[in-house]
Amino acid sequence: MTHPTDSHTSGQADAHTGILFRQVSKRYGGKDSPLVVKHIDFHVPKGSLTTILGPSGCGKTTTLRMIAGLETPTGGHIFIDGRDVTQLGPAERNVSMVFQSYALFPHMSVLENVSYGLQVSGVAKPEITERARTTMALVGLSGYEHSYPAELSGGQQQRVALARALVLEPAVLLFDEPLSNLDARLRRAMREEIRGLQQRLQLTVAYVTHDQSEALAVSDQIIVMHAGEIAQAGSPRELYENPQSEFVAGFMGEAVLLPGTCLASGQVQVGSLTLSPVRPLAAGPVKVAIRPEAWTVHAGQGEGLHGTVAKSAYLGSYQELTVDTSLGPIFVVASDVQGTWSPQDTVTLQLGQHGVSVVAA
Repeated sequence: MTHPTDSHTSGQADAHTGILFRQVSKRYGGKDSPLVVKHIDFHVPKGSLTTILGPSGCGKTTTLRMIAGLETPTGGHIFIDGRDVTQLGPAERNVSMVFQSYALFPHMSVLENVSYGLQVSGVAKPEITERARTTMALVGLSGYEHSYPAELSGGQQQRVALARALVLEPAVLLFDEPLSNLDARLRRAMREEIRGLQQRLQLTVAYVTHDQSEALAVSDQIIVMHAGEIAQAGSPRELYENPQSEFVAGFMGEAVLLPGTCLASGQVQVGSLTLSPVRPLAAGPVKVAIRPEAWTVHAGQGEGLHGTVAKSAYLGSYQELTVDTSLGPIFVVASDVQGTWSPQDTVTLQLGQHGVSVVAA
């Protein structure tokens, strides 16, 4: 299953294309080996950030490495800024990559680490120092020129890796799970920093992660991969609110999948609930993906889905409930203003429009 995400995918690649994959595949080993990436098409517009998201083994890191030139495709073509780079090595692509491990040189100072790529490229020494210091200031590292990686925090090491990539002024910047070694609070701060830099400098970025919240926070476009294919591509809002398959619905945050029926009227019946889908559907069986925040909780038995609170947890600004219903147990995130709920309380669940989507049966 391949999903072109832009008219460029079928048109002519040009200098404004950013990154373009046309029917790209990859296998390791001989021709009888299975494909780990299966004839995928996608487009990363110039000056935008696309996240490639998926579970372990889905092909996302192999895809990123093919953009970098660290892996050669088995088939298909890769374009960067309109140029076919399929057979070019990493040094010929004007691409920089920030690795999960940062890959800093421990025996070099911060300034030396940031300058290294310019040195091996043969840039004149005065220009190297000027560009390195300017880039360090950009990522908040001024004053750390003579420090060594071992003396820095995880967030500071991440900034050094980012500065080392940015100083080369690449056409494309690649990130491979860049925040996975940081604690939750620092992860949030660094993703905001990366997104801010990308927007300010109008960088073309491909970003690999398995973290859905990270992808939602930083992306213009998300490409969800599954078993070497593109399951769905679109904006963060599109993927979260309108998943096209059970896999995407379950992977893009929590969702309960309930069997339903699309009636001749176009409405969808799920147990005692009736929904109006956002797009026309053929009559017949469907599945409905419902996010935990889509439900509102009301005391007693009113109009809606009746249930009994089985578990409740108070988390400050919201409560998490598990409600036993005729459709099975349903996980609910209830805003605190709705009331306080305890196990054995009789409640009625009602659905809003946000967080409800119908996927194929």
